Amino acid sequence: MVLLMGALAFILALALGYGFGGVLARRKIVEYQKATEKKVEEARKEAENIIRKAELDAKELLYKLRVDFDKQTEEKRKQQEEVEKRLLQREENLERRLEFLHKKEQEIAHKGQELEGRLESVERKNQELNHVLAEEKSKLQKISSLSLQEARQLLLKRMEEEMVKEKAERLRQLEEEIKQEADRKAREIVTLAIQRCAVDHTQETTVSVVNIPDENMKGRIIGREGRNIRTFEMLTGVDIIIDDTPDAVILSGFDPVRRAVAKQALEKLVADGRIHPARIEEVVEKVKKEFEEKIKEEGKSACFDLGIHNLHPELIRLLGRLRYRLSFGQNALQHSKEVAIIMGIIASELGLDSRLARRIGLLHDIGKSIDQTTEGTHALIGAELAKKYGEKEVVVNAIAAHHEEEEPTSLYAVLAAVSDAISAARPGARRETLENYIKRLKKLEELANGMEGVERSFAIQAGREIRVMVESAKVDDNRIALLAHELKKKIEEGMEYPGQIKITVIRETRAVEYAK
Repeated sequence: MVLLMGALAFILALALGYGFGGVLARRKIVEYQKATEKKVEEARKEAENIIRKAELDAKELLYKLRVDFDKQTEEKRKQQEEVEKRLLQREENLERRLEFLHKKEQEIAHKGQELEGRLESVERKNQELNHVLAEEKSKLQKISSLSLQEARQLLLKRMEEEMVKEKAERLRQLEEEIKQEADRKAREIVTLAIQRCAVDHTQETTVSVVNIPDENMKGRIIGREGRNIRTFEMLTGVDIIIDDTPDAVILSGFDPVRRAVAKQALEKLVADGRIHPARIEEVVEKVKKEFEEKIKEEGKSACFDLGIHNLHPELIRLLGRLRYRLSFGQNALQHSKEVAIIMGIIASELGLDSRLARRIGLLHDIGKSIDQTTEGTHALIGAELAKKYGEKEVVVNAIAAHHEEEEPTSLYAVLAAVSDAISAARPGARRETLENYIKRLKKLEELANGMEGVERSFAIQAGREIRVMVESAKVDDNRIALLAHELKKKIEEGMEYPGQIKITVIRETRAVEYAK
């Protein structure tokens, strides 16, 4: 029993010892783990510090290297710039030297040419002197065998020939001087001519009359302190003239389109009765839009009547504007349609494209739609417009050449000039009676045919030009300038005519031989 109890006690003691030992072992293991983790954490932190320090050292080193590299690069760049600058200076110096040498070469070549020219001139003068000496010797031989009366007649004839030659040369010189002064005085002359001779025509073509119901309406048109009339004139670009004319107001302006818009707008305002700046602006804008559509319809109608298609919309609009443009009293759009019809008929007779001819005829005066606001002649302006909006080269050239401002390159250009002259020159087209028209042409030819040496003459371009053919045996090249001047004086003194007349004197010399 005692043994059993002892054995149990021993076993119990062993169990307790083993359990206590296990607890101690576990405690030591935990403590060891903690110590190990602490060391690992300290090692990790130390490693991070080492790495961070290494990174900072590396960045600092990299920054120092970069700064050094930038300094070296900047120094090399400056050195390179200095080298380039020196090279550029050397190139400029070389270019200056080359340019100087080139100028010297040109001067030497020019002087050489001048010397050659002088030598040729001296040689030519020597030849002329020898020729004159020979002629004088021949004349002296003839004179020695002449009587006193014959010698006197010969001398007078020579003096007369020299006087005619000097007169012709002096006339040419004066004409050149007059041409040089013409541009400077042209505006003044035209202004004076308009003021003295074209007052009635200017009033007729630049003034529109608007009827009003009563005199009180004039005050409403003027408005308080003139605000209504100022607004209206500013928006339309047309002057309103309010005078003593009963029940009427006058609109004045050189642009017929603006004047037509202003007239229609004022008629609407008078009919409505509400006249104030806001209402004026509203009505004017509305009328402008309506009038723009009306202009387009006029252009479309003209194209439809002539069977012309694929025309640019802007050209159609400009054609419509011609409806409100007059030339010597002739409506520009009607004139263009007439030229198109004439060109189409002539082209058909000649076997040409009548559609193309009608297209050119309709567009030949398109420049007149904007020539009042654009510098240049209507023919050249029209050619630029046609080219701008895609017309063919043959159309552009025909428009530019129909007043001989460019050389015609096709038969259509010649037809355009002819058809334009026919339409403008027909009796009744431009406010001139048939009787006066025929009388002026006959008078013009009679004055030319009555001059000495004239073989025949032709009045063309509806009397705006006369071409005079002279006998080459009676009139030399120096004499034709004098004859043209004398004919000009006779026409100015003996005729009355609108505009100006171009005088062309033609001297033809023919040499005929027969080969056998």
